[in-house]
Amino acid sequence: MEFKHLRCLVAIVDHGSFTDAALGLGISQAAVSRNLLALERLLGVRLLHRTSRTVEPTTAGVHALARARLLLAGAEELVSEAASGHARLRVGHAWSAFGRRTTEFQRRWQDRRPDVELQLIRQNTPTGGLAEGLCDLAVVRAPLDLRPWSHALVGHERRYVAIASDDPWAGRRSVRLDEIPSRTLVIDRRTGTTTLDLWPEAERPAVEYIQDIDDWLAAIATGRCVGVTPQATAAQYRRDGITYRPLRHAPEVPVHLIWRRHDPHPATHTAVALVMDLYREDARAPGGRPPGPRR
Repeated sequence: MEFKHLRCLVAIVDHGSFTDAALGLGISQAAVSRNLLALERLLGVRLLHRTSRTVEPTTAGVHALARARLLLAGAEELVSEAASGHARLRVGHAWSAFGRRTTEFQRRWQDRRPDVELQLIRQNTPTGGLAEGLCDLAVVRAPLDLRPWSHALVGHERRYVAIASDDPWAGRRSVRLDEIPSRTLVIDRRTGTTTLDLWPEAERPAVEYIQDIDDWLAAIATGRCVGVTPQATAAQYRRDGITYRPLRHAPEVPVHLIWRRHDPHPATHTAVALVMDLYREDARAPGGRPPGPRR
């Protein structure tokens, strides 16, 4: 089976005749007929009802036509992506991009690299979609073996506790890390930044596991659980029924950008430098912490 077979089927139905399909495709009518016949032989079914005046798909033809359109659209998308090459930078992230810095990152990127389209993509995988080939660069906060990737430590973020807005803790200015074990903690064990290693083994909280940020927020809003998360989540996921408070005595969360060692996007280092600038500016505030070196 070849794409020309599928194109002929689609063209015949869309144009309503073999003659007009041939004109639309820029080939002979005989070639259109041969391609359709070849496709019908390959599939072992008749795809079109043909009369001297009309051409209509059979039941099998309707299903084949729908699948043909999907395959052709996928091929066109592949060609388009390959042709665009490095004209687009896709930045993946599991929960939140750069938190309160995200909008400023987008604005500065447009000023600095207007020739490269920026796309932020949320993928709930440990590498933010990088290992799956869905992005060129990814934001990683969760514990991850960074050895397979090139990476840069761009900054650190404070941890916050997320609670229901009617929770007694919501009236406080902050919560201590050692108070969390008195509650049930909700954790995304696939991409979350919180692990039980934050507490001594004998003092760990009860845990409820979820698989996504939306499930995490829903569990907290009910009041039966609390969550521990980086500042970026508190900035990016403001929701009715959820309140965030700083978590005292908790280690900060390192924020890394990771990318493929081989054939990185040409704009990678521009993006890394820009993100490091944003975190460095925040680190100038009291209690801030500068980003680490690139690797």
